[in-house]
Amino acid sequence: MAQFQAEPLALSGSQKNWVLFGVGLGVFMSTLDVGIINVALPTLVQAFGTSFPTTQWAVLSYQLVSSGLVLGATRLGDMWGKKSLYQGGLVLFTFSSLLCGFAPSIEWLIGFRALQGLGAVFISGLGLAIITEVFPSSERGRAVGIIGSVVSLGIAFGPSAGGLLLSWSGWHSIFFINVPLGIIASFLIARVVPPSARIEDKQKFDFLGAILALLTLGSFGLGMTLGQSQGFGSTNALILLAIATVSFITFLVVEAILKQPLLELKLFRNLQLSMGLLSGWLAFIVIGGSLLIVPFFLERVKHYPTVKVGLLLAVSPVLSGLIAPLAGILSDRFGARLISSIGLGLMIGGCLGISTFDAQITELGYVSRYFIYGIGLGLFQSPNNSTVMGSVPRERLGIASGLLSLSRTSGNTVGVSVIGAVFGALIASMSAGADVSVAPPDAIVAGFQGTFRFAALILCGAAVASVLRIGKRQGGEAEEQGSRGAGGQGSRGGIINAQYSIINY
Repeated sequence: MAQFQAEPLALSGSQKNWVLFGVGLGVFMSTLDVGIINVALPTLVQAFGTSFPTTQWAVLSYQLVSSGLVLGATRLGDMWGKKSLYQGGLVLFTFSSLLCGFAPSIEWLIGFRALQGLGAVFISGLGLAIITEVFPSSERGRAVGIIGSVVSLGIAFGPSAGGLLLSWSGWHSIFFINVPLGIIASFLIARVVPPSARIEDKQKFDFLGAILALLTLGSFGLGMTLGQSQGFGSTNALILLAIATVSFITFLVVEAILKQPLLELKLFRNLQLSMGLLSGWLAFIVIGGSLLIVPFFLERVKHYPTVKVGLLLAVSPVLSGLIAPLAGILSDRFGARLISSIGLGLMIGGCLGISTFDAQITELGYVSRYFIYGIGLGLFQSPNNSTVMGSVPRERLGIASGLLSLSRTSGNTVGVSVIGAVFGALIASMSAGADVSVAPPDAIVAGFQGTFRFAALILCGAAVASVLRIGKRQGGEAEEQGSRGAGGQGSRGGIINAQYSIINY
């Protein structure tokens, strides 16, 4: 199986750094917005005089659009050029943020949030592809690591920034904050990002595949959400998940038949791509699920105030954000697969350490265990992403970036449901069927410990996928080193760097 290296664009060091700053600012804006809106939900309920389930659609409409359209958006990036679509996404995200701030009712806000999600599709789906185009393979790990750091820091600062803005100037400001950031990012992208590569051959957009992908991902996301609130045995959840299943099977059949599909299924024959996506998906199941259950432990067992809970929850993403650039540098030097595998090992050890939490755990004990987990996450994610992006030809960078975004969002969706279900089942078995909200502290502790052991088992699956990817290389390290050297040469002379090697983040 061939490994393809993207041809880097010939830019100076300062130009590449400005590109990194511009793309990073857009990515930071979109990830910051996720945490801000979650904190503001209770305030929005009061401001619009509506119910909490209705207000949750301000989050759901954004998520369903941004996840359902990601494959179509990134395919268009490969066909039409990534720069123009990324900048269009920035402009749309910025304008819709302004509309959200002026929303006269909850219904208008839900609609404007869906429009904001459409802009976010191009930001999250194409940002990494632009970085991969600009930076040669010898520098790609560092650049992807910095973007990973930006994502982690945006997630970490979102809740605290939202709390400050809500207390200072009301709910409107949580959307208005995006306007200056979006204007600056749009200006930078227009000035510093070179035109992106396009597919030279005449291409037709796969509208049928795009509709089936939207139907599959939208039905899956909504079905999982309703399953959490209404139960997975409810009629609505079962119908939606059945639609998602049928649509997915139909999508695979259509993509296998078409000459110019939305997603080339043969890409998954590349173990570097498929195993990287699988290990990332499994890791995000744990990441998404753990963020759901840790607050229950901190609030119901430790009785910490909300502010303290928020600070403790930020430990992992802050650590991950700080270590991500270093992980990128290490992956450039020693190989992305090795560093990402070490990161998975640390994450497994961190989960096993977290599974020893009890009612007597101190803040220092919490931080020390999450220190291992957060460092492991930072070491894993950026090198894994870099490996996936380096495994596809240049004309497929957009779709590879979209697949990474999809693995992240779908992993979080599955993680909330699966990890939450395991947590609830373990608590119910310890306290005679009691719900999480009324269970005694000892039952919550037992459920928490068992759930994190289960999370460690999931991460072992991710580690197996990573080992399978490495095991297929059989001496490919020398070839990888050669690709780094060729990548550096390409960055200086603009030489096409397309290299084949034996496949093994």
